[in-house]
This record gives sequence, C-alpha cells and structure tokens, in this order.
Amino acid sequence: MQGVDSPNVKLLYDIYHMQIMEGDVIRTIRDNIKWIGHFHTAGVPGRHEINDTQELNYRGIAAAIADLNFNGYLAHEFTATRADPFVSVAEAIEICTV
Repeated sequence: MQGVDSPNVKLLYDIYHMQIMEGDVIRTIRDNIKWIGHFHTAGVPGRHEINDTQELNYRGIAAAIADLNFNGYLAHEFTATRADPFVSVAEAIEICTV
C-alpha cells in the first residue's frame, strides 16, 4: 500500500481474520487506517455473532474506527446462530453504532 500510495487503492481489513492472525486489532487499525477502505466483522471464535459471547469488544473497535473519522464501509460477515438471523444483524448494527 505504501508503494502505491493512492487514495483510490484501499485494503479490506477483516477484523475476524486479523484477530486470529495477529490480535491487537485496535492498535493495528490506528496504525494503518490510511490504507483501509472497508472492514468486515465476525465473532472470534466461530465466526458467529459479534456480541459479548465473543472475545472481541466490537463496540470498542467501532468507537476506535469512528474516532479516526473513517468514512468507508463496515460490513457484518458472520454466520448467525439464531433461528432468525435478522435478530443477529440488528444486534450487530446496534453494537457498532457509536
């Protein structure tokens, strides 16, 4: 990304995968926000809902992203475990609305 150094080329930061691969998600986001154009969410472990049953604090992550004046996209990419997946999506939207 540094070599290209273009505002038209951005990375997808998959929070789920980055937690598994590196951890320290908020620091990594802060250090690299210039290169990020899109985020994906999913709970760790299991790639399920992003509520308090998971190891990541998505409200804290969303607040850190908002504090950086991010104006790209955040998409929920988890597999819902509830019978009505729309309940899980509504919960994720509420968690990430900061």
